[in-house]
Amino acid sequence: MTTDDWLADTRTSYDTVAVSYADQVRGALAGHQYLHAALALFADSVRIAGGGPVADVGCGPGEVTAHLHELGVDAFGVDLSPGMIDVARRDHPGLRFEVGSMTDLGFPVASVAGLLAWQSLIHIPDDDVPTVFGHFHRALRPGGPLQLLFHVGDESRLMTEGYGGHPMKVHVHRRQPDQVASWLRDAGFVVEAQMLLDPDAKAQQAILFARSKS
Repeated sequence: MTTDDWLADTRTSYDTVAVSYADQVRGALAGHQYLHAALALFADSVRIAGGGPVADVGCGPGEVTAHLHELGVDAFGVDLSPGMIDVARRDHPGLRFEVGSMTDLGFPVASVAGLLAWQSLIHIPDDDVPTVFGHFHRALRPGGPLQLLFHVGDESRLMTEGYGGHPMKVHVHRRQPDQVASWLRDAGFVVEAQMLLDPDAKAQQAILFARSKS
């Protein structure tokens, strides 16, 4: 499958489920103290680095973008799905959202003070991850923080239905934190910390904290 093929499938799938997805995740951050702590740490890192615009890449309906804004971060959202962007603009009219792909991120060099990608890297095939991290490194200012949230595991599966029973065609890639950290180092990042969420659960997640080399 070519990059154009899986990108088109992913875009169409999330356009289809955008409204249902937004309904399901609305308020989902409430009660997740470790996710809240990770976002607060990210916001502090942005401020310590001097502040500036922050990109939430793969923002979906904009819940995390809005939370960062509440933390005092100048956050804007980017998503592959125009449907998701429409919902984000509807639900968070005071914030900036734009359609874009992390595989071809059109940001100017060193134009963002921080970059966050929560549960969006999971749809990127292994072969394309280094290209994505290269775009992230290029867009970040020297010393700027990067935070990733992703599913942990060693397998990939095709998701054919979700979020209200709508048809989908997206691959979900689970990865080990050490592999993701290795790709980050190869792209020019310093990996500062990693956190494994729900380590005893079947469906684990990991957060990686990294920084563009200054």
